[in-house]
Amino acid sequence: MKKGRCTMNDKQWIATYRKEIEEFSRKIEAFQQGEIDKKNYKGVSGGMGSYAQRDQTRHMLRLRMPAGRMTLERLKFLADTVEKYQVRRLKLTTCETVQLHDLPAEQVPVIMEAAISCGIFCRGGGGDNPRNVMCSPLSGVEKGEAFNPYPYAEAVTDYLLSICRDIRMPRKLKIAFSNGADDSVHSAFRDMGFRAQADGTFSLRIAGGLGAMGHRMGVLVDEAVRPGEVLYYVRAMVDTFCQHGNYENRAKARTRFMQDTLGPEGLKEAFLKNLEALKAQGGLELPRMEALADICGGEGTLDHPRAIPQKQPGLYAVKYHPIGGVLPAEKPAQLYAVLKDLPGSECRVGPDETLYLINLPAAVAEKVLAVTEDGAKTAFEHSVACIGATVCQQGIRDSQGLLQAAVAAVREAGIPDGALPKICVSGCPSSCAAHQAGAIGFQGGVRLEDKKPQPAFRMFLGGSDALDAARFGEAGAVILEKDIPALLVELGQAVADAGQTWAQWSESHREDLNAIVAKYA
Repeated sequence: MKKGRCTMNDKQWIATYRKEIEEFSRKIEAFQQGEIDKKNYKGVSGGMGSYAQRDQTRHMLRLRMPAGRMTLERLKFLADTVEKYQVRRLKLTTCETVQLHDLPAEQVPVIMEAAISCGIFCRGGGGDNPRNVMCSPLSGVEKGEAFNPYPYAEAVTDYLLSICRDIRMPRKLKIAFSNGADDSVHSAFRDMGFRAQADGTFSLRIAGGLGAMGHRMGVLVDEAVRPGEVLYYVRAMVDTFCQHGNYENRAKARTRFMQDTLGPEGLKEAFLKNLEALKAQGGLELPRMEALADICGGEGTLDHPRAIPQKQPGLYAVKYHPIGGVLPAEKPAQLYAVLKDLPGSECRVGPDETLYLINLPAAVAEKVLAVTEDGAKTAFEHSVACIGATVCQQGIRDSQGLLQAAVAAVREAGIPDGALPKICVSGCPSSCAAHQAGAIGFQGGVRLEDKKPQPAFRMFLGGSDALDAARFGEAGAVILEKDIPALLVELGQAVADAGQTWAQWSESHREDLNAIVAKYA
């Protein structure tokens, strides 16, 4: 298997990718003609970052953006694509990508090809591949960060794409880089989680993850990873997964199950053995990675709850969270119109389905705030939800519909900000919304009522993805879908009546919390 490096400017790699798109074009046409069944087509399409939706005449395309970085060039591509192909549903994802939904089959390979021009490669966006490499969304601009890991996240992306055709892993591999000030990327429980430290090194946890068959915190395998050696660690993880991962049972074919088969210490030993062999072989060192050039400071000041002062004096990041992570189709064009003449500005897709617009002087930040006024206003409205069963073939419940109903009910009841936390809603056990790590999480399922299955969600309580405080929530009651908005309103009212925040009340009023939930269970 190939051990060397290449970059996504490699002409040979891109030429091969274009041939793969041509072949995929024939496959998607055959699927539409009924010549390939759903299961076999999924095995082909996933590796190209596309899946058929529940309505199999429509398709999703995942625009893979390394570390969630949407440059002005990529933002313009997105705006132009929406206009040219009349895309009406855009979804920000918890892996820091953008999904285009409801596409007719013939548009998918055309958009894939067009995206190459701005450095968007859909290859490996799904299936049994290394997925989009994630990074703390405000890396490089966030006050208090240890250092900026963005260049390393992008280098890992290049490397993984360069080897993705030469490896066959049991299933997908998710890698995240935390800047040390924020861990919304869940480095504590990813397949690989690098966390930047003040001394200029990374700590590394491996084989964590979420899912229907159980969740695990990552195993700490190194507390002083030199940034220039990250590719050795990534390749060691790929090799360890290929050697010890489960190729027989897809339900247990994720890295976290190696903690069961090898034991945490055995897993660490196997990983470090592979690492040692790779370092002896050499060839994967990275040169010193220069961070993105600092932008000159701006003039003016700004005081707004969605405007985040950057570590660069006079510059701001604006936070925009479309409800449910569903980005209005007109928004990319509106944002590009504001930012196009501001060199250095860009968007970052966050893992909580939030879009961050960075490197903005106060005057431009005010314009961005106006354009994004339709977004979330409260902590609760920043809730996360997967695309849901109305679109996703794997989905069981309509997570988007539930979140929209809950937001409407909470607004109508006048529940104050802080009385309810951000919730995480997954439409099935696949954990796309990381419901196990939410203060309140919901997992789609069913509940028997009069011996008939009814739409319902299992409730999780007490999870957290806070830096140094990551923990999984406890699975509890199964609540009918129709009752969840009322449950959330009653909980919010109880917290508001106590004059506390959700964090305070849920800790000090556990019996009251359990009693309210029990009414709906």
